[in-house]
Amino acid sequence: MQFAEPVRRARDFFATGGTRPLAFRREQLQKLSAALQQHEPAILAALQADLGKSPYQSLSSELGFVHAEISHALRHLSRWVAPLKRRTPWLVAPARGWVQPEPFGVALIVGPWNYPVQLLLSPLVSAIAAGNAVILKPSELAPRTAEVLTTLVAENFSPEYISPVNGGAEVAVALLQEKFDKIFFTGSARVGRIVMAAAARHLTPVTLELGGKCPAIVCADAKIELAARRIAWGKFLGAGQTCVAPDHVHVHSRVREPFLQALKKSLLEFYGADPRRSTDYGRIVNAKHFDRLVNYLREGKIFYGGEHDRQELFLSPTVLTEVAAGAPVLREEIFGPVLPVLEFDDMAEVTARLQAAPTPLALYLFTQDRACEEKMINELRSGGVCVNDVIAQMVGTGLPFGGLGQSGFGTYHGRAGFDAFSHQRSVLRRGTWLDLPFRYPPARLSVARLKRALNFLLRD
Repeated sequence: MQFAEPVRRARDFFATGGTRPLAFRREQLQKLSAALQQHEPAILAALQADLGKSPYQSLSSELGFVHAEISHALRHLSRWVAPLKRRTPWLVAPARGWVQPEPFGVALIVGPWNYPVQLLLSPLVSAIAAGNAVILKPSELAPRTAEVLTTLVAENFSPEYISPVNGGAEVAVALLQEKFDKIFFTGSARVGRIVMAAAARHLTPVTLELGGKCPAIVCADAKIELAARRIAWGKFLGAGQTCVAPDHVHVHSRVREPFLQALKKSLLEFYGADPRRSTDYGRIVNAKHFDRLVNYLREGKIFYGGEHDRQELFLSPTVLTEVAAGAPVLREEIFGPVLPVLEFDDMAEVTARLQAAPTPLALYLFTQDRACEEKMINELRSGGVCVNDVIAQMVGTGLPFGGLGQSGFGTYHGRAGFDAFSHQRSVLRRGTWLDLPFRYPPARLSVARLKRALNFLLRD
């Protein structure tokens, strides 16, 4: 399986300079927006078929995000592409210096299955805005959505500019043999390592958006009803198949029982007594993930939920308590609707436990104590932090979104996405009417005088 030809076509097209003009970039973003509106019914149907997402969920957590990225880019693109002036030292006077963002070239974007529209097309918006040609790889685990997105792209963009490639793991492996100028990957840490190793062969810059066990900490002074409602929403959104969903909750022993009761109350309000019948609750992506998740149910006491049906790929919102330390559900990324609730008496216990774990994509803290908030933010590492809510830190275009360590590296959303697909090229233009002789051999200054001179001349 070879992909040299589509990559070569994209590289040839990029070399023409056709992707660079601001007017071209704006036109392509507008075209993408119109295409999404045209194909919206098909996209919503595909998401329903692949993941059991209702139109409401798909609009709010998939298409809405992409439209927001497009609108933001169109409003700010002329400012993003403008060169930024930089001061220059006296040593090179007279001179002007600036940084101009330039597209990397041909970018590969590999999307995941859990949010197969948002997490494929939001990076695409950034790549278009930055002036790149793109090869798109939708996830084969959301096949109907991949098919619709392929049709959308093929009908609206020339194949040498944006080319979708469908297929399984063997297609991804073959794609990674080619030389790209930028790779943007969203998925698991295991596959992220494969992507990074492939990129290293060509010294290709990468952005890795991975996952991890995002902890939520509920302190004794937290607003318990609010914390439970927000955690329940974020955890079970998309049937728990969200990279920034709270993976597990550490709750202070003084408020453990009220928190559990509030959690149960929220889940009943959200999905009813029979979540299987709820139009707001999705399904597990496939049987492999379903079996993995059901195995977790044996690792603690089921406080709430636990109902499952393999034929329907249905697993109800489930809360586990009394989970033994070291259980797989506490070591592995859950990525599903199973929520272990752990209790603590001393915040130092939680801090030590989380400091010893891999760095998560997000950290969630529920407290009214600003001193506690500052202490936890300073002592615990994560890709992002959200205080008194979950997932909200990645909503919108103002805050860069990305991981740290095992949860990935590099950021995007808004300007950060434009920067992720841009090379910040430094340019210095010198005047010709002054040329200080002391920099040329033979040496004209003593070492002592040179030190004093450089102290002044290297200032900007």
